[in-house]
Amino acid sequence: MKKIILGLLFLGGIVYLSLPVLNYGFYPIAIIVFFILGLVYIFSMKISTDKEFKKFTVGQPPHKAWKWVFLVLFLYLTIIPLVTTATFLHTDRYQKLIGTVKKGNSISQQMAPIGMDQIRVVDRNLAYLLGEKIIGSQPALGSQVQLGQFSIQKVHNELYWVAPLLHSGFFKWMNNTQGTPGYVMVSATNERDVRLVQQVGNQPVQLKFQPGAFFQSNLHRHLYFNGYATTGLEDFVFEIDESGRPYWVVSTYEKTIGFSGKNTTGVVVVDAQTGDLKSYTLATTPAWVDRIQPATIVETQLEDWGEYINGYWNFSNKDKLQITEGLTLVYGKNNRSYWYTGITSVGSDESAVGFVLVDTRTKEATFYKQSGATEYAAQQSAEGKVQEKGYKAALPIPYNINGIPTYIMTLKDDGGLVKMYAMVAINDYTIVGVGNSMRETLTAFKSAYNSSGSKLASGDSRGKKQLESVVTRIQTDVKNGSSVYYFTVKGMDRIFVGSSQISAELPITTVGDSISISYDVDGETIIDVTRFDNKAFR
Repeated sequence: MKKIILGLLFLGGIVYLSLPVLNYGFYPIAIIVFFILGLVYIFSMKISTDKEFKKFTVGQPPHKAWKWVFLVLFLYLTIIPLVTTATFLHTDRYQKLIGTVKKGNSISQQMAPIGMDQIRVVDRNLAYLLGEKIIGSQPALGSQVQLGQFSIQKVHNELYWVAPLLHSGFFKWMNNTQGTPGYVMVSATNERDVRLVQQVGNQPVQLKFQPGAFFQSNLHRHLYFNGYATTGLEDFVFEIDESGRPYWVVSTYEKTIGFSGKNTTGVVVVDAQTGDLKSYTLATTPAWVDRIQPATIVETQLEDWGEYINGYWNFSNKDKLQITEGLTLVYGKNNRSYWYTGITSVGSDESAVGFVLVDTRTKEATFYKQSGATEYAAQQSAEGKVQEKGYKAALPIPYNINGIPTYIMTLKDDGGLVKMYAMVAINDYTIVGVGNSMRETLTAFKSAYNSSGSKLASGDSRGKKQLESVVTRIQTDVKNGSSVYYFTVKGMDRIFVGSSQISAELPITTVGDSISISYDVDGETIIDVTRFDNKAFR
């Protein structure tokens, strides 16, 4: 009996440390029980020694029911998963886990037009460098904590990378069990906007509950022993609400196909300071939570959707689809956030056959069937434009630039610092614009787009205006070896810009000439013209 009690105590210790999910469809608890019972079984057997003949005699185990326990565990770990989970037996269910994938007309219609000051120019790696710099400026703080993983979110309609300060080890946690003093915010649109937040509402921030903390301060263990021992937990994301109060947002999931088929059911929001828990369904999750659907689950479901489009036994790969560079979080109309990825045919390298947007809250998926460049192809094209500099392109982010689906990315040096910017047309990765500023990049991109014979935003006239007026000022500037012309017209306080690729009449236009122009309506103070006509040359 003592050995059985010791075995149960050992089991409890392992459960406390490993936190296995106590529910059907999860392997760890069965493996642990199988291992512990095996030890108890061995130690409970009567072993006698014959010293004269140097032999060991093993008696019978204390109870014959043990073999049935082992048999049940063995079946749970082998036969049951095979029957209930095997892909070749449940192909259709795996293929439909993502839900009904709707067909979209144009991906640009889902993405709201965006101004130059709203484009994401800081990626996760740069945010980490900037965050490390601000922590390093305070040596006392830098020796006690480390920077956690950045997650991107909107705060008061502004895009930020947010990361917690975490304990850097067990002894640092022992010296500061009340929690680490704050978090870091880095603007995704302005690399000069870096903040170390240590107070919210005139109260100090102390992040007591963390994934890497110990004992009951460990975030996962805190959840486990407060009602979530039987629930699958995924994606421990650090987010702040509109007031700046820090939380951990943890997605809950269930297994829908035997021991596999993860499907998100909601989130648990944990106050990082007090540990208060609140559970939400997909429909009731607060608006400040940017994502409910974990990228890992959505990515797996998209892969199954494309892989099994014609069943399991499709050795010729007919109509098979695959995602490109993983998932990227983007924002569309009404500030909705989406997981974005390109879709290619199996075996394709650079050309996408379409693109998918998955709502990060509802998991509603839309497939836009249109040819275009993969993220990798766009990166290669942008790097080729500045190959003499040796810059490396960051992961591209898709945007709607005046109705044109466009990849925008930064170009970095070997130190990870942003040196230039690039725009690449999604439908044709040979159309590239680069520049030292976003405005300069946009002008170069539009010039390249026009010179390719394409019509800017030809499918959306709502973002266009036409004007007839008189030139009041005009000036030439040279950008990346190309001449651009800035001019103003009578009756408007805006500056217009265009190049000779828009019209050969621009270089010979002077003050006082009557002109007719078309331009993009995008809220910018400097407006790009898409058509220029000098009436003096009719």
